[in-house]
Formats: sequence, structure tokens, C-alpha cells
Amino acid sequence: MIAETVCSAVAAAGLGIAAVTAYRRRFLAAARIAAYALVPLGLAMTGVVDWLVDTAFSPTAWAGFGVLGAAWALFAVTRAVEKRRGGTRKERRAAAAAAQREAVAPQASAPSLGPTARTAPRPQTTTRGDSEDFSDIEAILKKHGI
Repeated sequence: MIAETVCSAVAAAGLGIAAVTAYRRRFLAAARIAAYALVPLGLAMTGVVDWLVDTAFSPTAWAGFGVLGAAWALFAVTRAVEKRRGGTRKERRAAAAAAQREAVAPQASAPSLGPTARTAPRPQTTTRGDSEDFSDIEAILKKHGI
């Protein structure tokens, strides 16, 4: 009841300001002020104000707003994680399969060469300096399976 009275008073004051503005021959501004002044009165007449007052003082309504906020937060977090990972699960699997196919050229891998295409072992170098220089590189390559 108090909310409707306040809305009516605001509308009356706004219409008074619109009348003064129209008296000063600023009709466009007066019409705009009158439109803004009639909004609270219309909201009070339709019952929206009662609904807002009931919602503002209802613990169930505030719990509902909390649930909606939690749902929004879950959507935002899952979207951020999905964006960081690089898309949906289907897109990630397709990208992983494409990367695996393109990772090693077929000519470079040992299984693709077949058993008949194996090369003869390399001759050992006789100088001590050359074998020392490449021993650490060979160890790294063997560690990675190359």
C-alpha cells in the first residue's frame, strides 16, 4: 500500500515538472518527462510493484537468486575451462589424432621401413674426439627412442 502511494506521488511530481517545462515552451522535453513520470504509476497499477516488494522481503526468492547465481557461475567456469583446453572433447580428440598423424613422417620411422630395408651398421670412427662429441647426443636420442 505504501509502495503504490509513493509511486503515485512520484508520478504526480513528474507530471507537475512536465507542466512547468511545457509552460516554458519546451514541449519535447515536457513529453519525455511526462513519459518517465507515468512509468512508476503504470507499474503500481499492474501489480509489478507488489511483486517486487514481495520478492524483496522473501527468503525463498533470495535463495532462488542465489541458485541462479550459482548456475551462472558454473556456466562461466565450465566455459572458461573449455576455452582454455581448446574446445569440446570431440574437437580435442580430432586435434590429437591429427597431431599424431603429422608428428612423424612415414619415411622416418623404423617400422615403416620394413624388415628388408634396414641399413648396414655405421662404421665406427677411429678418432677419439669425434666419438666423445656425439656420445651425449646419441644418449639423448636413445632416451627419446630415435
